Parts: sequence; structure tokens; C-alpha cells
Amino acid sequence: MDKPPALTDIRNAISAIDRDMLALLARRKALALDIARSKEVDVRPIRDSQREKELLARLVKQGREQGLDAHFVLTLYQSIIEDSVLSQQAFLQGRANPDTHQQQYCIAYLGARGSYSHLAATRYCQRHAFEMLDLGCQSFDEIIQSVESGHAHYGFLPIENTSSGSINEVYDLLQHTSLAIVGETTVEVGHCLLAKPGTRLEDVTTLFAHPQPISQCSRYLSQHKDFQLKYCASSADAMNMIVQSERTDLAAIGSAQGGEFYGLEVLQPNLANQKVNQSRFIVVARKAIAVPEQLPAKTTLIMATGHKPGALVDALLILKKHRLNMSKLESRPIPGTPWEEMFYLDIEANLTCNAMKSALKELAELTRFIKVLGCYSCETVEPTQLSQQQLMIEPDTSKTAIQVETTTEFKVRQFILGQGHLGLLAALPAISISNPESLARSLKEQGFQGVVINQSSGQDMGQLQRALEKFDLCSVTDVSLGAPLTSTSAPDLWYVSADNMYNTSLLEQIGTQPVPVILERHPDADINTLQQSIEVLKHSGNRQIIISEAGFETRSGKRIIDIQHCDTVKQATGLPVMLRTDSPVPAALTAGIDGLLLNIAIDKDYREQLSALYR
Repeated sequence: MDKPPALTDIRNAISAIDRDMLALLARRKALALDIARSKEVDVRPIRDSQREKELLARLVKQGREQGLDAHFVLTLYQSIIEDSVLSQQAFLQGRANPDTHQQQYCIAYLGARGSYSHLAATRYCQRHAFEMLDLGCQSFDEIIQSVESGHAHYGFLPIENTSSGSINEVYDLLQHTSLAIVGETTVEVGHCLLAKPGTRLEDVTTLFAHPQPISQCSRYLSQHKDFQLKYCASSADAMNMIVQSERTDLAAIGSAQGGEFYGLEVLQPNLANQKVNQSRFIVVARKAIAVPEQLPAKTTLIMATGHKPGALVDALLILKKHRLNMSKLESRPIPGTPWEEMFYLDIEANLTCNAMKSALKELAELTRFIKVLGCYSCETVEPTQLSQQQLMIEPDTSKTAIQVETTTEFKVRQFILGQGHLGLLAALPAISISNPESLARSLKEQGFQGVVINQSSGQDMGQLQRALEKFDLCSVTDVSLGAPLTSTSAPDLWYVSADNMYNTSLLEQIGTQPVPVILERHPDADINTLQQSIEVLKHSGNRQIIISEAGFETRSGKRIIDIQHCDTVKQATGLPVMLRTDSPVPAALTAGIDGLLLNIAIDKDYREQLSALYR
């Protein structure tokens, strides 16, 4: 047997290959910028989906011939294409705004070097090929003031997080500033437990962190209730507190990259509730920018609707009329005006396109106040996918079966999902109903097709179900935590609340029932965790499953509904998705969902609001 080469020689050979690969990637990026110059002249779109699919299919085939895994090749080149797209966008953006092109820019961000805001700003500056001069700030308001006063060219503000939702303080500041949104960037947030070298996990007694990471790591912190929490202005401040102290029982929540700035070690990685934890930042400046028409653009605006029923729906229908996709809708109270709200909208369109111009003109006539906060290049690059046949993988029969379920009609009494039908259920509060028949009649008249009953309410279930049956309403029993399944009167459907999503024994028991089940996603659960609960039900025999999406919960307890996330859940699971909410959803937003589950107040009439759903 031949003696293998020395380990040092092998590592040196790998290092040489790595250097060659980096040089080739740099050459590829330079060619991508040449393509951008060509597209600037011809005014062609940045992306060519068909070209990307053909390229990826060819590379996967060539990689397989050399013994490389298809998924590895696909993932590698999806990242390369993403970098190429963003580099071309940044290049064309700079060419369209030559008066703003400098070698150095002063950037205002939250905290100090090593904070998530600093990492986001650094990434943006590298992408746009200019040098960054740091200006760490202690608050969002200070960032705004720094840019308004001219002390900084740009300000970086976190606007939303996939785990904790929207950052309301930033939305409130945008109401009152003259700054324009000129860009965005999204960064992966990898929360780690950081401490001085040599500190052990069992030694930690005090934890420093910004409120946002504390909210996003709530599940981990619930397992360490002995930690004394200390709130800081930023993740960088939290890490700095550890460095400045002589104690060895302190830890902070921050990124591994940020920890390196302060000489801290990772005691425990991946603390976030969700495996995919991202924060989106907006970039603000004193002057708006021009966005080339071939770039995917996003326009953000704020508006206040008139004082009349259905005013918001009327405004959103204007967007639908002009085929404009709204990716974000957020409401915030107007200071000094009780019970009135300002609405923030992200619309996937260039401010200069005819559809957007027409929509803005009509909105200006309909609303009491409207203001465009900015038009900017969208930095979300959806990866091009290949079919399983192109990846040479055997078809996944379980996924095929699930897909069939979503395309068929789901019907129980008057409750119908799928094939263009929007199911509508009312969720009763956990109280006993004195006159079930009167309530059932009222709900039927208001347009509801079924009722979710809380099993822990003390209600006579048989009496209520008989009242619902009299009016042909579907009965759905919500199985509360700790309450046994009763077989006195079987419901039309079972409802598994979010708190029970992790209750494997209950899911196994529900799975043996021949009754369809609605499974509510826990606000902390990512898609993979949800899939695990779905598989428990299916493994037990029940494949009649509907997903209930109730949104994400902020640290203040407010639920944030993300319609786009409903569509993500639907695509990932292949199952119909209902949206659970406290108020009717405008008709313009129901396109991506199969049904609504409305938490009702017994004495409230929703007739007028719900009628808009069926116009």
C-alpha cells in the first residue's frame, strides 16, 4: 500500500486550490459587471430566469459527471448568482445616481462596532463598493438626527425581523422625518451566548442583551430562568459590558462575528426561536434616488384613510386594480389622534412605472394623507430552482400526495376550502354561551360557515353543537391544554391550538381520529418544526390537515400578521392555510390564503365588514 502524502502537503495543495477558486470568482464577478454595463445600454432586466435554469441544469449535470452532489452544486451556484445579481444592481444603481457616488460615506447605525446594525451597514457598503466611516449611535432617533443634520450620509435602521416582527419605534420615527428610504439589506441573525474565554455555561448568572434578541431567544431563556437579564441599547453595548467588567459570570447575546471584535468566545450558538432568523434594515438619506427601470424596485409609502367603513379596503383595491403587489402592510397609531392609524405599505414596483403613477394619483384622491417615503432597489433575490428530474432525484411521493390535497376542495357542511372558496370560521371566547341557538342564528346571518368552540369554556358541548347543526354550521372543537378528548358528541373538525403544537401525545391521539384537524402554528415555530407536528398527525393516520396561521408575536405581546408568510407556509407544507385574526382582513389580502378564522366578540356584528370579502 502506497504511503499517502504528508498532511501538510495535502493542506498546502487545498490552500492553493482555494486561492485559484477565489481568483476565478473575482474574474467571474468582473464579467458580471460587464454584463451590467451591457444591460444598461440595452435596458434589459437584471435577471433572466430561463437562462439561470439552463445554466444551473448544465452545471449540475457537469458536477455529477465529476462526482459532485447535485444539491451541493445547486446551492453553491445559487449563492454565486445571488452575489452576481446584487452586484449588478448596485453597479446600475450607482450609474443612475452619479452625483451621489463617493469613495467614502459616513454611516450612522445603532450601537458600536460588532452590533448587528454595524454588520448590516458593513455588508451594504461592501456591496456598493465604498469605504465606510463609522458613526455609532445610542438610539434610532439619534440615527435620524445624524442624517438630517448632515453629520452622516446614510442611516441604517432595522425595520423588521422574521422572529419578532416589525420594529414599531422605527415606523413611528418615519412619520415625522423628511429623510427618504434609498436602500435595504437583509442579514442573517445568528444569536449566540458570548462570554470571556474560560467562562463555563454553568458559571453564568447575568445576561446582557438588547430587547430584540431577548424576544427572539425567548424559548432558550425560558430554559434558563436563573439568568438575571440586563437590557442594553445594542448588542455591541452588551458585549462591551462583558469586556469592561472583571467578573467571569457574565454573558451577552450577540453574533459570533461581533464577539470576535471584543475577544469573546461562543458558549452556545443558535439561540433564536426560529432556525431562519433574519433582520431587514432600511437605508435612509436626505435625498431620494433614481432607480433604473430594469431593477426590481420597491416603493414604501404611508397613508391615512378616510373616516368611513371599508376605506382601507377601497385603497387596497386600487393596488389590485393596477396589478401592484403589496409585500407589507403595517398600521401605527397617529400621535394625538385617538383610535386613528397611519398605514405603511411596501409595494413591489418602481415609482416611475405607469401603474404606480396611476395608483398614487387615485390614492391621493381617496386618502386624507399620503406620502412616499422612498423608492429603492429590492435586495431580496429568490433562488432559481430546478425540478427533481433535473436533479436526478426520485420523486418524493409524500410531497406529491400533499400537493393533491391542496388542489382539491375541502368541504364540511357549509365550510368550504380550496378551488377558489374562502372558508370563514368564528372562534368563540372561552366563556359559556347562555343562548346557543340565538348565537348560531346570528353567526349564520353574518356569513360565518362554522364555529370554533373552546372545550375548556364549561359549555354544554352537545347543546351548542345541536344549535350549530340546526343552522348547518360546521362545529370545530378547540382542544385546550390538558383537557381530554371527549367523545360525547364528535365535532366536524378538531382544532389544535398553538400551545398544543408541541404536544406530541395529543397530536398522536388526534391523528387516530377520522375527523379533519386544524393545526395552529406556534408563533415561535419555523417551517421545519411545523412539518414535524404535521408528520406526527399523518403518522398516526390523519391526513386531513389544515394549517392555521396566527402571525408572529412581538415582545409587547402584539401579534404581527404577515400575509406573505401564509403563502410561504402553504407552499412549504402543501396544505391549505387559514389566517387567524382579531379583525376581518381586507379582500385585497385574501388571495394567498384559503380561509379566515375570526376571533369574535359575542355582542359584535361583523356583517358589514365581512361583506367586503365576497364583493
